[in-house]
Amino acid sequence: MLARAARMRREPTEPERRLWRQLRASQLSGYKFRRQATIAGRIVDYFCPAKNLIVELDGDTHDVESDAARDADLRERFGFVTLRFGNRDVIENMEGVLSRLLLTLDTLPDRWVSGTTPGPSSEEEGRES
Repeated sequence: MLARAARMRREPTEPERRLWRQLRASQLSGYKFRRQATIAGRIVDYFCPAKNLIVELDGDTHDVESDAARDADLRERFGFVTLRFGNRDVIENMEGVLSRLLLTLDTLPDRWVSGTTPGPSSEEEGRES
């Protein structure tokens, strides 16, 4: 599966290439994305780990019912939210795609609560009395 994901990164479709230009290097309001990420035994087009958001681009061959079942399973089992866009939307309305994506990101809760990492130990901790 990892080899297939790597091949998909090397050979993206035109809509995938165009969207990645907008998402890479945290260009969309600082949100970090991975592309062709493996999640729960599946390869997803894009993944924002900080928000648990999966972004999928769908062509004409996608099966709406099976996609909906897969999205529901990922949400139920792992808490992932899936946002889907058609290839045509990316080609013809990139601004609309990015606006909807940003709105969704801004409304989702953070996956990790800031400041949950314990601070360094105090000087007294660990000293024998």
